[in-house]
Amino acid sequence: MMKFRFRRQSTDPQREKIKQELFAFKKTVEHGFPHQPSALAFDPKLQLMAIGTKSGAIKIYGAPGVEFTGLHKDTTAVTQILFLPGRGCLLSVLDDNTIHRWELVAESTREVGGVKKEGVVSLREVDSYSLPGRPGIESSSATRVTVLLLLKSCDLLCMGTEGGGVYVLELPRLSLKENQTLLQDHVTQSLPDDYRCGKSLGPVESLQEHPQQAGKILIGYSRGLVVLWDLSSRHADQLFLGKQQLESLVWERSGNLFVSSHNDGGYSVWAVTNGNIYNHQPVSSTIPYGPFPCKAITKILWRTTHSPVILYSGGMPRASYGDRHCLTIQQDKEHVTLDFTSRVIDFFTVHNMDNDKEFDDPSALVVLLEEELVVIDLLTPGWPSLPTPYLAPLHSSAITCSCHVTNVSTKLWERLINAGKAQQSRRHTHRKWPICGGKNLAPPPRQQELLLTGHEDGTVRFWDASGVALTPLYKLSTANVFHTDEMQQQQEEEEEEEWPPFRKVGCFDPYSDDPRLGIQKISLCKYSNKLVVAGTAGQVIVLGLNDERSDHLVDVSVMDLLQDREGFTWKGHDRLEPRLKPAPFLPGFQPLVLLQCLPPASVTAVALHTEWNLVAFGTSHGFGLFDYHRRNAVLARCTLHPNDSLAMEGPLSRVKSLKKSLRQSFRRIRKSRVSGKKRAVITTTSKVQEANAALAEQEEVAPVQRRIEPRSADDSLSGVVRCFCFADTFLRDGTHHGPTLWAGTNSGSVYAYALEVPGVDSGRTCERGGASESSMCVEAVLGKEIQLMHRAPVVSICVLDGRGKPLPDPYEASQDLSIAPDMTNAHSVLIASEEQLKVFSLPKVSAKTKFKLTAHEGCRVRKVALVLFSSAVQEEYSEHTLVCLTNMGDMHLFNMPGLRPQVRFDCIRKEDISGIASCVFTKNGQGFYLISPSEYERFSLSAKVLIKPQCSVPLNCVKMYFLYFSSLMGKADVPRSTLSSPLLDTPLDSPLSCADLTLDSTGELTVEDVRDFLT
Repeated sequence: MMKFRFRRQSTDPQREKIKQELFAFKKTVEHGFPHQPSALAFDPKLQLMAIGTKSGAIKIYGAPGVEFTGLHKDTTAVTQILFLPGRGCLLSVLDDNTIHRWELVAESTREVGGVKKEGVVSLREVDSYSLPGRPGIESSSATRVTVLLLLKSCDLLCMGTEGGGVYVLELPRLSLKENQTLLQDHVTQSLPDDYRCGKSLGPVESLQEHPQQAGKILIGYSRGLVVLWDLSSRHADQLFLGKQQLESLVWERSGNLFVSSHNDGGYSVWAVTNGNIYNHQPVSSTIPYGPFPCKAITKILWRTTHSPVILYSGGMPRASYGDRHCLTIQQDKEHVTLDFTSRVIDFFTVHNMDNDKEFDDPSALVVLLEEELVVIDLLTPGWPSLPTPYLAPLHSSAITCSCHVTNVSTKLWERLINAGKAQQSRRHTHRKWPICGGKNLAPPPRQQELLLTGHEDGTVRFWDASGVALTPLYKLSTANVFHTDEMQQQQEEEEEEEWPPFRKVGCFDPYSDDPRLGIQKISLCKYSNKLVVAGTAGQVIVLGLNDERSDHLVDVSVMDLLQDREGFTWKGHDRLEPRLKPAPFLPGFQPLVLLQCLPPASVTAVALHTEWNLVAFGTSHGFGLFDYHRRNAVLARCTLHPNDSLAMEGPLSRVKSLKKSLRQSFRRIRKSRVSGKKRAVITTTSKVQEANAALAEQEEVAPVQRRIEPRSADDSLSGVVRCFCFADTFLRDGTHHGPTLWAGTNSGSVYAYALEVPGVDSGRTCERGGASESSMCVEAVLGKEIQLMHRAPVVSICVLDGRGKPLPDPYEASQDLSIAPDMTNAHSVLIASEEQLKVFSLPKVSAKTKFKLTAHEGCRVRKVALVLFSSAVQEEYSEHTLVCLTNMGDMHLFNMPGLRPQVRFDCIRKEDISGIASCVFTKNGQGFYLISPSEYERFSLSAKVLIKPQCSVPLNCVKMYFLYFSSLMGKADVPRSTLSSPLLDTPLDSPLSCADLTLDSTGELTVEDVRDFLT
């Protein structure tokens, strides 16, 4: 018998094959705005934009859905990036002074999801170069690259350095042309004695090629000197002896003028003549926001139309607006100062590049900020901004929670889009998105998916998560339900001075009017168009979708969860004061009723059942049940333990003392020592009894288990409500089923209530004498109370039907939107705690099966979801699977209802606590988690459902690339590091890893083939 109990299970080949058809882990795409951007580039021919980040990532964007991602081998900041226009080639400079060359490479035909894909392009690093130091100079800072210039011929790259030297690299080989090197000594020899004065010219700040004469470049030095240098004759055609510290240069289209910007907040216009070699004075000098001291104009652009357009960043008066992040647009009398909420990294214009044209005619301005991307329409009067189809800042206000909804109906989708359009202000234009390069080869999405994010400022944002591009659809604000300082701030902003002519642009706003507005929980019913949002100050708002604007008063109900319990005093923040007068609400989701919990603690759990018109909510003090149709409080239950002192202080309270924390820590230590001493004196008989009990619990396999200590009942915050579940199941007896509510707490307690909902169980209505449905109220009676042995927090509760499948969502069964649940066989309930998964039979609540995850794996459950996995091979085959995310960042998948382990995947780094806490699963086997405050990583656990970039770009240099690659193979001195892709060496758990996205092969030549050839 003992041998049978400890026998290992044999592997079933057929089952292993089914697993491979169902499960496959892959990180697919990164949604949102790149974290800590540091560089920007634009290819005007291919209409592609590239962004480099401080973590060493390069991301290329085109039309919506066209994305490429690359990651340098070293996580070093990208300081500059540069396109070779029209060639699908990109150069990047890192903070370690290395230059890297990237190629967009057409892959061989491959099969994706059973469909052959041709012309799919991926990003690959093919070469790198490090500039050597100058002889006799120990410090490498002298050759540190400060600026890049690609000549129009695309065969030479000029590099300005910290030491004032200009070096020339030959492309595409990245080899130094030493005969073209220009050092400061060569330039100072040509300077007048009175200008030389023994001072260094400083670093090279700007390099600009003459727009009409190839091979002539402007070299701007930090001290103010500008040199027009002829590369072919190695001679200075003209010297412009500026005296103000230089920041940037830009040519006028004809080449007769150029503009220089300076650190005093001014810019100067210089004329290029064929006369005197020395030019001492500019044609004009202007300090736009003078005469008082101003900040530097860090970059300036001059674009020609019938009247020139001048664009520059910075230049604000130091004393008054030195802390503003601004970019100015000037044309004739039009003058607008774009006021951003984050620092300007770089900007460019989309304009006419044809030399045969007379003017630049800029159509759009693209500004890369530290926290968002802003695009300005320069063709529309007033220069409005364009809504972004991607790269929208997810963290415009800090994300506090998220929710995913699959298979959204077309009607609801269109209503959300219309509500979003109604919100767009007059300062938005609907012109075509200017960055439109490439072609999205991905098939159209099978269904429409919504991602909802709750934010610290009380807003809920709706995103189109159906494809690669995460597009904003609609924004809901809950602040106007309450009295806030928002209106007063808007009036103060309107009363600001008219000069400079500020205009607030962008949606990134990290400052919340009131932290109590923060959204903590979201629940959306896609069938009834009802939404519940719950916040930090105990507010629970039920909203309905309305296509028309409405001015109405929101009904307010208050529920006291303490139930007059003595000995508890709330020391946290006050509740938000609701508006007592009708308020205007725009089309979209509009509040129906505001439910206020007392004490006003943060809401920790919410559940919505729209078919029964019920919403359940929980805090650290207890939970309640509310009938939002009849505006009636059904149930209030306090879950506080007598020692739950921290529950009375709240997350925003500052009264937590160090003494109290130390006292609690010492109590825990003392308890653990006492329990250790007690275990030391246990008799042999009791040990035998424990062993026999343990053996009795084993069903088939008995692996080595870790000892789990029971948690104390008086731990702080033990009354926190963690989860809810509405279910139509058997609770009172095995023959009559009805509505129930299940609630799980932090102390391992589960409360099950039998509900009497008018209209749901007509039999009870008759027993009450046929009372009308409208006059009846929902009632709740406690049916079961379960206490888990180790008092581990309950993470999730789910009721399973007679077939072991989860019950359908509200309206799905009644409207024949899903298979009806099995109500003939016995139901069961799955209770997932932080330490184990357990299935109980109903209505007796006896244990059927369990899996001790903490005892077996040494980890704790953080997130749980029931997912329907479909086979990638067999169209009609699918399985309901339990997915668990642990505190170690790995995914465990179990079959239902047997809880047999299926597969395990490493998904998130265990050090990434915020990533684990932010993870949200979809019902079709995908998931999202935050890899930075502004980016979601999307992953798939399904072998069938996979959303990832599949795009092409018209490349004219693919053959040239292969020829170049072949020439490299013939050189014995080529280092292997220049041929290997850093993405292949990137660990899977890297926050920006895309090793599974790109670089599988390049035609018929793989990286491994090259390595084998070289060795």
